[in-house]
Amino acid sequence: MCGRYASSVDPEDLVEEFELRTADLPRLEADYNVAPTKEVYGIVERPPRKAATDEGGPDGEELPAERQARVLTWGLVPSWAKDPKIGSRMINARMETVAEKPAYRRAFEKRRAILPADGYYEWYETDELTKSGKPRKQPFFIRPRDGGILAMAGLYELWRDPDRDADDPLRWRWTCTVITTDATDDLGRIHDRMPLMLTRDRYDAWLDPTNNARADLLGLLVPAAPGLLEAYPVSTLVSNVANNGPELIAPIPLEGA
Repeated sequence: MCGRYASSVDPEDLVEEFELRTADLPRLEADYNVAPTKEVYGIVERPPRKAATDEGGPDGEELPAERQARVLTWGLVPSWAKDPKIGSRMINARMETVAEKPAYRRAFEKRRAILPADGYYEWYETDELTKSGKPRKQPFFIRPRDGGILAMAGLYELWRDPDRDADDPLRWRWTCTVITTDATDDLGRIHDRMPLMLTRDRYDAWLDPTNNARADLLGLLVPAAPGLLEAYPVSTLVSNVANNGPELIAPIPLEGA
């Protein structure tokens, strides 16, 4: 699974990387310990539509298709959910079932996203035991070898809060999930699952909301080619979500090496 990641990308870099049509982007502080329910950047492409008041425009106004950077809450809340707390359990969607599961099926057809990251964390069980007798877990940071943006394939949803008024700007909750797959051989030794990474030549097809050919979409989702990612051990400070800062992604010597 992917349960923590780091994201320190500047909005200006998002404009260039994802060919956004505007530089007027929301700004989030650099976060080196992104955990479920936190706010994150998501790149989405909205189809041409009639604007609604609670989406920021007057009723009836025609909004053109536009690729946008949005602030999303990590943990997808399906549109039919009764309680938004369900999102904390839906941070990952398995590639093998994402096109069929009711919680993800509609989003997979129409609301796909790219979640930009510096990299993500996984914990490897060592042979060393803790004082409680459990295996000690060593965190690793996994990132693109070239230092570029990790473009994770994801989905987003809009959930309407029934307890808020129609003109409340917070009436709509935008949430997201990361799509995962089996880890490649060189990373599978750390954890058996990994987020799916999209290459630049696949951004357009993945984000296109009119592209709903299931087989074609699933064909875009392939594990990162061997050698594109690198993994190295980092401090156990990342295990506590209260800790944050660039020191969390700094490499450390591997104990016992």
